[in-house]
Amino acid sequence: MTDRSWIQPIVERVVSQTLETHASQLRGEIVRRVMEEVAAEPLPEVTSPAGSTSTDLARSVAEIQLGTSQKEILKALLDGAGHYATRVALFVVKGGGASGWQGRGFHSNDAVKDFILDVQSHTVARALTERAPASGPASELDQRFIQKFGTPAAEGRFLPLVLKDKVAALVYADGGTDGAGLLEPGSLDLLVLATSAWLELTSLRKLAHKESADVAHESRPVAAASAQAFNDPFAAHAPAHAMAAAATAEAAPAMTAVAEPEPGETLEPAAAATASESVPVDAASSEEQEIHHKAQRFARLLVDEVKLYNQAKVTEGRKHKDLYDRLKEAIEKSRATYQKRYGNTVAASGNYFQHELIRSLAEDDVSIMGANFPH
Repeated sequence: MTDRSWIQPIVERVVSQTLETHASQLRGEIVRRVMEEVAAEPLPEVTSPAGSTSTDLARSVAEIQLGTSQKEILKALLDGAGHYATRVALFVVKGGGASGWQGRGFHSNDAVKDFILDVQSHTVARALTERAPASGPASELDQRFIQKFGTPAAEGRFLPLVLKDKVAALVYADGGTDGAGLLEPGSLDLLVLATSAWLELTSLRKLAHKESADVAHESRPVAAASAQAFNDPFAAHAPAHAMAAAATAEAAPAMTAVAEPEPGETLEPAAAATASESVPVDAASSEEQEIHHKAQRFARLLVDEVKLYNQAKVTEGRKHKDLYDRLKEAIEKSRATYQKRYGNTVAASGNYFQHELIRSLAEDDVSIMGANFPH
């Protein structure tokens, strides 16, 4: 048989370049849509928890993109949605039904898990049929849901998570039962849109790695792999009451399973650390290494955010070598955010936020930060 080993590096390079191009385009599209929404409908800071702003919305989108597995991405969606609605829940659509996955803000979030949603109720049916967000008063919602979790003071909103032109899940949101809650439809719509796009990109990345390996080993044609680009992201969510229905349902063209991570689970190839990232050698386990990698990415996110919203100050600060003085408030706010998440973890020893300030903000020249920069 003719030796075709020479084709592997070519395939790997083409796949890598294609993915990076698509990732950049998709990230730019999500940011563009976020900023258009912010310009069209500014977020009312006075009603948002903890002074939520457009910056917080952009950060919630970025948190979704930081997910290294589909489970992390979906959790980031619910956590982010919790900033814009008093109660949120995600329902998996499978086998003609919809069952609860996780909830936030309910009196008992555990009760949401495996709750069977009435897909014939008016608002749910609209969201599924139209594949678009649908809102309605309590009278148009699932009455069993109302009895179990309480009547929303205003309306309930269902947002479809569409993957490969099909609704894979529904996100429910309301302002709580006491009339003093929060519900920001525009922000919620954007978060669900960002999640859908990012899940699909994650799936394409995995597919590309698989195709590259298949071509190199000639195990099967690339076209065959492409035909199965999307598997069900909720394959691991199979409650007993849905098993029979799922067996006869049409195969859902979504993505890989959202399963509980096994102890010691390592990062997926698309999210692995780059060569420039250095994890301390004393990280004794894959769990600790993963925490280090996540801390590094979070530090980059925070510093990139500082640069994005303070471009003029960054330019002047680099020119006059007083960058820290000009950006002290933004830097210390982001430092506090980083410390809250990783200051008491094994990643604390890496001091990644400080290193990222010097690497990215000061372009590897600490003198640019100025004399008052804390070392």
